[in-house]
Amino acid sequence: MVSISCALHILTESDDHCNGRDVDLTPKSLILDLLSTVPKSSMAVGALVAAGELFGVSENNVRVTLARLRAAGMIDQDDRGQYRLAAAAAPVGKQVTSWRDVEQRVRRWSGGWIGVHTVAVRRSERRAHRHGDRALRFLGFERFDTSLHLRPDNLTGGVDSVREQLYGLGLDTKAMVFGIRDLDDAAERRARCLWDAVGLRNGYRASLAALMKSERRLAALPSHEALVESFLLGGRVIRQIVLDPLLPEPIVPTQERTALVEALRRYDRAGRVCWSSFLREAIQGTTSPPGRRLQLIRMKQGEAA
Repeated sequence: MVSISCALHILTESDDHCNGRDVDLTPKSLILDLLSTVPKSSMAVGALVAAGELFGVSENNVRVTLARLRAAGMIDQDDRGQYRLAAAAAPVGKQVTSWRDVEQRVRRWSGGWIGVHTVAVRRSERRAHRHGDRALRFLGFERFDTSLHLRPDNLTGGVDSVREQLYGLGLDTKAMVFGIRDLDDAAERRARCLWDAVGLRNGYRASLAALMKSERRLAALPSHEALVESFLLGGRVIRQIVLDPLLPEPIVPTQERTALVEALRRYDRAGRVCWSSFLREAIQGTTSPPGRRLQLIRMKQGEAA
């Protein structure tokens, strides 16, 4: 299930700039990913523990991680003892869950640029810089010089919308966000080469092939293997799309990105078939850790026989 793997932890804390690279699953990322699939509901501890079993995460590790996430303000616990994402995760969560409509976020490029000047943000303010770097990365900016980041002005809503999104994602409001036109020829050429266009296209093609291969085999896989595969592959590709700079032509041909998003939508539907029963139990809080563990152990033993 693709929406289950929206990689909130990876996106908020990773410094890895390779959009398509595999990232190790951690108890923290697993829990945040699971809770992101039920934004209007909560999930029982037993369901989270059972999901952890699928990925080799112990019950104790799940419970310790829940306590730490709650202390950090990333999750809340309701009066029934069930967990949901907290408001602190909302800005990033909104950015992540917008992957299905990512093509609606772009418009025809007229040749202009959006610049972000960060010289007014003190380098000693490490937290502000970390949040600012994350915000710039989310919206596809690259460093043009020491204190200036650029991206094409092809996002829906233009400069005003991008400025609002950047500040909402944590960019210090002392940073200036503005439109740029009429770069000289040398600066224009340099700006268009800030992104690894070849790497982006190779990533689109590789992920499209992986999704198509997995989609064909999901129905034939043992259920626990289908759950794990759809979770991990879906999470990797959704991370790739969320972090994609959404570059316009002629910097990057857009057809391959569009094809990947369409394939991910199909894979999402296939993944939901794998996860629907588990999530239904999880949302209702009916999954008991001991029973679920025994069920999974019997399932694996039977399929290994």
